[in-house]
Amino acid sequence: MRAKGSATAVTAIAVDVPPSGVPASAEGAPDTARRARSGLLQAALGVVAFSLTFPATAWGLEGFGAWSLVPVRSMLGALIAGGCLLALRVPPPARRHWPGLAVVGGGVVVGFPLLTTLALRTSTTAHAAVVVGLLPLTTALLSALRVGARPSRTFWAAALAGAAAVVGFTVQQSGGALSTADTYLFGALLVCAAGYTEGGRLAREIPGWQVIGWALVLCLPLSVPATALALSYEPVRLTVHSVAGLLWVAAGSQFLGMVVWYRGMAAVGIPKASQLQLAQPLLTLVWSVLLLGERLTPAAPVTAAAVLVCIAVTQRTRG
Repeated sequence: MRAKGSATAVTAIAVDVPPSGVPASAEGAPDTARRARSGLLQAALGVVAFSLTFPATAWGLEGFGAWSLVPVRSMLGALIAGGCLLALRVPPPARRHWPGLAVVGGGVVVGFPLLTTLALRTSTTAHAAVVVGLLPLTTALLSALRVGARPSRTFWAAALAGAAAVVGFTVQQSGGALSTADTYLFGALLVCAAGYTEGGRLAREIPGWQVIGWALVLCLPLSVPATALALSYEPVRLTVHSVAGLLWVAAGSQFLGMVVWYRGMAAVGIPKASQLQLAQPLLTLVWSVLLLGERLTPAAPVTAAAVLVCIAVTQRTRG
């Protein structure tokens, strides 16, 4: 009887069967699938939050100068994040995390907001959406270089097709004209992709909300004096639009949106999460119609359908 029990135990160990009799891989599969669905949902919420950034920035520019709006939004975001970190008594990150947090801060706290705000002084939100149209592909490329992600050829084909559809639509929507703002926009594309990639990598080691929280706090010594200096030179005209726009880019885009975005990237991987942003320019254009009174062409629903197909393909391939 003892030999028979020993044989049964050896067999159970060989096939990794827990006491319940269900293989461990089968037990873990629902948790993995649930985590993936949760990650996709959080990343999608981040995309929705980001899609309001350009219209909210346009509102903010109604009452603030470009050089004032950026440090003020950064300072307010840092105060919100710092308050959460203090309230929860979160210890500072390890020394090895600070270089990555500096990249996040330089990319998504300072670089992208500043460059896109400068561009939106002379560019429409439709034209600025070109940046977001290329951002998913650029982020996937940087993640392949930085963290060694190796998506399949099908993934890359779908990502390229989606990027081409979005760029073609947004350029057509803006009349195909290139403006002096394009230099700002393409610079914003690069620094934001770097910030997303580094933030997604860090979110695997520390909670996503702490990644953006500490990045905002890290930039506080720059944002406070920059705010004071800019406000002394640029006049401020507080209106409902300007205040609402400022509050959204500070709390929604700068902090809450980044929290769910980094959590989503950590759960499903940087390449797959980044491709959800293919829908962001189209959402931005919808908000531009509703909030800014801009007009869309009949090509919008066709492009939207093409983008949704590309997103579906990227989510079903090996990322």
